[in-house]
Amino acid sequence: MAKADKQAEKPVPSHVGIIMDGNGRWAQSRGLPRVAGHRAGTKNIRRVLEAAVDLGIKALTVYAFSTENWGRPRPEVMHLMRLISDGIRDELDELDARGVQIRHSGRMAGVSDYLQKQIRGAVERTKNNDTIILNVAFNYGGRAEIVDAIKHIVQEGIPADEVTEEVISRYLYTAGMPDPDLIIRTGGEYRLSNFLIWQAAYAEYYATPTFWPDFDAAELQRAIAVYQGRERRFGLIK
Repeated sequence: MAKADKQAEKPVPSHVGIIMDGNGRWAQSRGLPRVAGHRAGTKNIRRVLEAAVDLGIKALTVYAFSTENWGRPRPEVMHLMRLISDGIRDELDELDARGVQIRHSGRMAGVSDYLQKQIRGAVERTKNNDTIILNVAFNYGGRAEIVDAIKHIVQEGIPADEVTEEVISRYLYTAGMPDPDLIIRTGGEYRLSNFLIWQAAYAEYYATPTFWPDFDAAELQRAIAVYQGRERRFGLIK
């Protein structure tokens, strides 16, 4: 049997998370302003999403804006907000037509009323689509997510002795989604940066020096091939 055939027989991750890093450095390496890198990175989401569909991945979570990113220079933050708003406006019709279900993970605090309306509208419009889930981690922090989950559990009066891992998972932003099988980080760094820290407890981790705007279908296939070559034991012995 050919090597490619053997590779095709191995399981594809159901849920992939991507820390889209390196936009600013991509731009600077080309003598461009950082905002040009963010623009290129935003456009690249569609390309990688299409590659994920072709590979049979059922959920893709992209780290678009963290709770810590508010500390960046205000002009850069405002540009990022406009990019997200423009992306929803320009891409929603096509994503909906292709069966993409859009979800949002994160807080709405600090987000403009107009952008909040866009996000909620996109989520509502695509909620019954089933080709792939595109979960956008926007104004997101893994620790903030756990804090919010615990607050909701307390507010609902669930007794302490009934709080389990399964209960906490039901109150996370990603409720109803499988935990990620694979976390990819572009841009050459080796840290999770507060991304899906509960859900990724047993995810495989893959880092590449490729900056996010250059991360394409071939790069995604390479990451999947590495994932398929690993043995997932979940703390057990096989």
